[in-house]
Amino acid sequence: MPQVQTVKGPVDTAELGQTLMHEHVFVLTADVQQNHPEEWGSEDDRVADAVQKLSKLAGVGVRTIVDPTVIGLGRYIPRIQRIAEQVDLNIVVATGCYTYDDVPFFFHHRGPALNEALGAEVPDPMVDMFVGDITDGIAGTGVRAGLLKCAIDHKGLTSGVERIMRAVAKAHRATGTPITVHTHPGSQQGLAVRKVFEDEGVDPRRVVLGHSGDSTDADHLTELAEAGFVLGMDRFGINLDTTFEARADVVVEMCRRGFAGQMVLSQDASCYIDWLAPGVMDLLPQWHYTHIHEDVLPYLREHGVTEEQITTMLVDVPRRYFEDTGTY
Repeated sequence: MPQVQTVKGPVDTAELGQTLMHEHVFVLTADVQQNHPEEWGSEDDRVADAVQKLSKLAGVGVRTIVDPTVIGLGRYIPRIQRIAEQVDLNIVVATGCYTYDDVPFFFHHRGPALNEALGAEVPDPMVDMFVGDITDGIAGTGVRAGLLKCAIDHKGLTSGVERIMRAVAKAHRATGTPITVHTHPGSQQGLAVRKVFEDEGVDPRRVVLGHSGDSTDADHLTELAEAGFVLGMDRFGINLDTTFEARADVVVEMCRRGFAGQMVLSQDASCYIDWLAPGVMDLLPQWHYTHIHEDVLPYLREHGVTEEQITTMLVDVPRRYFEDTGTY
């Protein structure tokens, strides 16, 4: 039986159940938190709050969340281990690097940056770091990453974004571990992902194009789905630049077009995110872990999405995404 690595160890893919494919536990700016921890407050209180919120999520029937928190988003696995031990939920964690522009300074003078100076091709250390997180575990915790993560946003395929994307692709090719990509569908950056991954030999069926649901352009999304990608309809509740109905209606339309088998649902929520000033969350009352079950699924059903299609998006597509984990 194929297995997925979770914080508490490997789980058979058949046991994943309802899976939300893009949820964070914490999103943090690590340097700020380490040096100015006043807003963070008590570690024990933050852990207890996360346990309460994730237990509520488990209570509506979700069995697994995928947490794509990597370098650039404040990943700290020992904290997630504490939480995972107290909730009846599988948590799949990721490896990779998150930037919309340049690589972190750590990588500036390592790997490909040395090619010209040394007159030779130098391997990118990111590849071995990502592979090690997958095969050996993260930072001595023994917790192995279950997916790879990179990002591309409105700035497009900068040299830093491309470098990380290619490193993620190489780690994928070495391990068979699937990929999720933060994308900016408003500028159709999924097409740039397609170009790079085709060049690197990545099967699009192993790739979630995150935040596809930010777009209402069903024709563009159809092009990506027909290319084989999984569409992440995964920001339900973030309704600052769009509406609840717009997010839900594009899922209805893509189901009508026959693409339920290439969509996953999620909210991109977290227990705490330090990117937002106090009070901003009050503007997003639906941005929480149970919004899909409380509001989105009833709306989808009312607009013709079948129970079979809902199960496909919440259970079958995530399971299929994780099942092919052999090396290439």
